Amino acid sequence: MQDGAGPAMNYDTRIAAEDLVDTDSAAVLLGDTEEDRQSRRKLWAIGLAVLAALIGIWFLTHRGDQGGAGDKKSQAAVVSVVAPGRGTIEGAINVTGTLAARRELPVGVPGEGGQVVSVLVEPGQWVGAGQVLAVIDRSVQVQQRASQSAQIEVARANAQLAQANLDRALKLVERGFVSKADIDRLTAQRDAAVAQVRVAGAQLGVINAQLGRLNVVAPAAGLVLERRVEPGQVVSAGSGILFRLAKGGEMELRALVGETELAQVSNGVRAEVTPVGGAKVFTGQVWQTAPVIDPQSRQGIARIALPYAPELRPGGFATAVIKAGTVVAPMLPESAILSDNEGSYVYIVGKDNKAERRNVKTGLVTANGIAVVEGLNGTEQVVLRAGGFLSPGETINPKRVKQ
Repeated sequence: MQDGAGPAMNYDTRIAAEDLVDTDSAAVLLGDTEEDRQSRRKLWAIGLAVLAALIGIWFLTHRGDQGGAGDKKSQAAVVSVVAPGRGTIEGAINVTGTLAARRELPVGVPGEGGQVVSVLVEPGQWVGAGQVLAVIDRSVQVQQRASQSAQIEVARANAQLAQANLDRALKLVERGFVSKADIDRLTAQRDAAVAQVRVAGAQLGVINAQLGRLNVVAPAAGLVLERRVEPGQVVSAGSGILFRLAKGGEMELRALVGETELAQVSNGVRAEVTPVGGAKVFTGQVWQTAPVIDPQSRQGIARIALPYAPELRPGGFATAVIKAGTVVAPMLPESAILSDNEGSYVYIVGKDNKAERRNVKTGLVTANGIAVVEGLNGTEQVVLRAGGFLSPGETINPKRVKQ
């Protein structure tokens, strides 16, 4: 039995072994290992992800094309527009400048000068015409005047003696004791002596005038702005300015005005001046405009007359608003007005909401905007902002706003 069973068992065992060998061989031949299966799964996952991304891109792209084709209006630029209308505009030109005396009077030494004895005024004081501002030592001139007065007395005595001699000679000429020639000589002596009296008197007048010029006096009534002399100082005609006065205390603002705005300013127009650092406003008027324009800055000076006030200090800085008349015209903010080589222009809403360029001419400039004197009648819808990003014929989506 063992012998018969043995071969059968061996046969079954051989069949199982052969099947196992065949299966392993097939797996080896097909390359179907665990690593290969994982690689195939990764490739499938990557492919599906790429396919999904392509589908999403196609969907989004074609969806945008359909929306743009179906609603072109939604793609138009949204812009703010306004119908400005027409109104009366009061022109106002904002300027800056420096305060100064309207008529400044420099005062120096009119005479020979000398040592200053006393100074009688201070800056900020009011003085009258002819009032003494400073006194200069006059001791030498006083002695000269006394000497000249004595010379006058001597000349008068000589004139009296010459007259007496002539009178005596005239009494003797009838008796023949004095000749006609002697009378002529005595008459000449008398005339010369009288002339000497007049010469001495004139010289005394010169000395008195020099004494009077030693005092530094105010040439006119006004306000003392500056004092440049102290007691003990030696001054002369070459010492320069000792005092500065504002005639009548009148002040002015020397405002710098642009070339274009200066053409709109005329004498007599009102102006409101505010010194820097103060809140008080002073009312004045333009009394003179510059006849020339600075070629570098392209500006001219408008002189605004102001009454005296302690807050108006010469040399200080101030701002002013000059009233430049009125005009009836549309008014637009500065952002609505553009310019190029052809001049100023605006964009308005034309037919079918197309942007249309309109050339304009501007006028008065105020704090509220710029007057448009030519090119608009006020009923147009004008683009307020973003005009620089538009082009003629471009479709826009206007949004009306209140001005």
